[in-house]
Amino acid sequence: MNSVEAYKEGKVLLIDKPLNWTSFQVVNKLRWLIRMQFKLKKIKVGHAGTLDPLATGLLILCTGKFTKQIETYQAQEKEYTGTITLGATTPSYDLESEIDQTFDTSTITSEDIQNARHQFIGEIQQQPPIFSALKKDGKRLYEYARAGEEVEIPKRTITISEFEITNIDLPNVAFRVVCSKGTYIRSLAHDFGIALKNGAHLSGLRRTKIGKYSVDNAISIEEFEAQLKE
Repeated sequence: MNSVEAYKEGKVLLIDKPLNWTSFQVVNKLRWLIRMQFKLKKIKVGHAGTLDPLATGLLILCTGKFTKQIETYQAQEKEYTGTITLGATTPSYDLESEIDQTFDTSTITSEDIQNARHQFIGEIQQQPPIFSALKKDGKRLYEYARAGEEVEIPKRTITISEFEITNIDLPNVAFRVVCSKGTYIRSLAHDFGIALKNGAHLSGLRRTKIGKYSVDNAISIEEFEAQLKE
């Protein structure tokens, strides 16, 4: 139901986030569309879990009173598919920064890759990337990174319940992973390279599920805009 009351009472919106958009930009865009459609001065809209600009896929947005439920969605297990590129590292662990080191991948076998994968299943300790929005001493980690400052980042306990290699076409390794809240897939890619005594970075990422919600049921920003006007 597309009524002003429905948005104020609360709706859960499943959006397929486009490439190169921040999660915050998606929230701003939808908030603006809702305000314009219903001539509102303000409406609460929030998202349940950030996706990096270079990632696509499922973004859950809540409106109105449902914004109070955001944390319950954030806590749910998430599924991702993507590509890890071996043989090179970047400071951000993805394509947001330039390659800083290269490695020879000619001796890496499929068996090596499967053996490395097993090391990351279950409860593990993971260090978040320095290029992240996490705060330390009131400052975001990426601010330290951009200033070239060294900072100690404590490891955190995360759970990876499934980690499947879906295709190997070196240097690219396609994967599917199911993980707990707080998991950084960029860090997983980086650590995967270390496990192979090589280097690696995340070269593609798509979030396919959050709890029971699937990207198959999500719509684009353009589709949302069209539905809003109906």
